[in-house]
Amino acid sequence: MQVPEGITQLLTRWNDGDQSALEELMPLVYAELRRLATNYLRRERAGHTLQPTALVNEAYLRLVEQKSAHWQNRAQFYGIAAKLMRRILVDHARLKHAEKRGGAEQKRLSITSAKGISEKPDLDVLALHEALEELAIIDPQQARIVELKFFGGLSIEEAAEVVGVGHATVERDWKMARAWLRRKLE
Repeated sequence: MQVPEGITQLLTRWNDGDQSALEELMPLVYAELRRLATNYLRRERAGHTLQPTALVNEAYLRLVEQKSAHWQNRAQFYGIAAKLMRRILVDHARLKHAEKRGGAEQKRLSITSAKGISEKPDLDVLALHEALEELAIIDPQQARIVELKFFGGLSIEEAAEVVGVGHATVERDWKMARAWLRRKLE
């Protein structure tokens, strides 16, 4: 009986140009990508027009187009997927704001959860995106860790693996980044 390949092995095959590996990979990662998408959209305003399935599908299309990604492991894959989902949500929010020509007053973001930045259902993705862009100028590693943990749903250990630093460094940077974002967004 043949043991099914893991995500990392399939990513390696896909990286080497084997398109059949991509077909085998998607059923293995789809549920986790959908969970991430559902969590992101739960933080969005009520009545958001983008659904989790659409977000996953758009992220999938963008993942398939990644020519420069050198897939290393599961954590890196989900980190890139998180970054793509963030970009999709930001693009969607920008389009909605442009349609409304400024629209309703943007809501402030409250950083209250140790698990994420906000458990608030009406997250202002644009405000968070702009704050993360500013944080990336000050400390790119902290911004990356926020992106991996908040948008990617990665654990401390997984984020450490993606960034290439130790567990304690990720914990410290996560704590510092949350404090900085709290001051910036409140």
